[in-house]
Amino acid sequence: MPSEPRQRPPLIAGRNQLAVFTAVVCVLSVAAAVVSFAKGYWVGVIWVLLAGLSSNMTWFYVRRSRAARDREQRPAE
Repeated sequence: MPSEPRQRPPLIAGRNQLAVFTAVVCVLSVAAAVVSFAKGYWVGVIWVLLAGLSSNMTWFYVRRSRAARDREQRPAE
């Protein structure tokens, strides 16, 4: 019987957590914008702006993660 409790591995790797989170926010804000515009509310414009911001943040975090991975794999000179 082990003395320490078994730890579960994270569902998402550390570097990609922010990218996945912002992608989820982007999808949810697009869905909220569609629902808002379908009901005739102009607040959907705010949801569209949030979708654009979170989309840009997703690409930023994905590119940063790829650059860090490439730096680690590059042989030392």
